[in-house]
Amino acid sequence: MLRSLLLLVGVCLAASVAMAQDPVKVDPQHYKVIFENDQVRVLRIHYGPGEKSVMHFHPNSVVVYENNTHVKMTTPDGKSVVSDGKAGDSRHAEGLQRLGPCHADRRCVE
Repeated sequence: MLRSLLLLVGVCLAASVAMAQDPVKVDPQHYKVIFENDQVRVLRIHYGPGEKSVMHFHPNSVVVYENNTHVKMTTPDGKSVVSDGKAGDSRHAEGLQRLGPCHADRRCVE
């Protein structure tokens, strides 16, 4: 019983660490911090055509699209999510994990 409980705790801790993957740390090729203070962080996001990311997490944020974007993301449970944005648009993005190919230039305010 104790062994099962410890295994469950370990799995939960591993899952929480995986969910907290900072894109700047795990995918610096695509994510750069352009402003940060103790209240907010602004990221520059750039993906070339067909480039993919590693699984990472964004908190609730506002995304501003710099070009027309069509992104297919995969959630940790394997579901696909498609997101489209037009240059100049902005939208609220609830915290979620992302992985997928796209061509995008965006700013993200977390």
